[in-house]
Amino acid sequence: MNFFKTVFKNRKLFLQLGKNDFKNRFANTSLGAIWGFMQPFVFMMTYVIVFQYILKVGSSGDYPYAVWFLPGMAMWMFCSDSILNSSNSIRSYSYLVKKVVFPIDVIPLITLVSSSFIGLFLFLLATVVSICYGYLPNVLVLIYIIFSAYCFIISFTRFTSALATLVPDFSQLLNILMQLFMWFTPIVWNLSMIEGKLCIIFKAFPFTYLVEGFRQVFINSTIITQYNGLYTIIFWVVTTIMFLWGNYVFEKNKKDFADVL
Repeated sequence: MNFFKTVFKNRKLFLQLGKNDFKNRFANTSLGAIWGFMQPFVFMMTYVIVFQYILKVGSSGDYPYAVWFLPGMAMWMFCSDSILNSSNSIRSYSYLVKKVVFPIDVIPLITLVSSSFIGLFLFLLATVVSICYGYLPNVLVLIYIIFSAYCFIISFTRFTSALATLVPDFSQLLNILMQLFMWFTPIVWNLSMIEGKLCIIFKAFPFTYLVEGFRQVFINSTIITQYNGLYTIIFWVVTTIMFLWGNYVFEKNKKDFADVL
């Protein structure tokens, strides 16, 4: 497929541009990129303090709240930041689309690389905290779930980046949708609160798969084969369909990007 050929051919280009994009986010601040790590760190620690020590909310199972909460929130923040930034990336890099011959297909990957610096920091933070509580990660499942997250984000933003370029209002709608997705994903609440068909629907949700999957890196390690692999199959079917659909929309409309920017 042309997309994979383009990505492989220009891998050094978008990796370097991704590094520059991350630096430029905080170029006008005295602390620079430190703010990029400090903000999500304070946000996550505040949640732990409020829910574990003030509200005394229990986690799902006999696990410390921090071990249950931090991996789930780390995965969600990485997905949310990557999706929102990648979806708006073509408009952010409009000068590359309009003024030079540039492989437009890799532009969403530039911001994905940029978001990965903070995302990997959050993954590391969740891992360190879990180890401090005595919960060691399953390395193979860790690699698998991070790989799954990248595949899903690329598939999702293949469509949203094209639509956000053609229809500017879609960016605002996507912000609202991501807020809804957060509360419909078991990040601050657990799946044991719901039962029956509703629980099955929530478990089949791709974000649920990624959030629960990263939790189970430390506390269970069964996400890949859970329920005979049913939700793994559903996740990859949805991801594949989203990529094929998004790729079709992107390829069909990318010739018009320069005209609408």
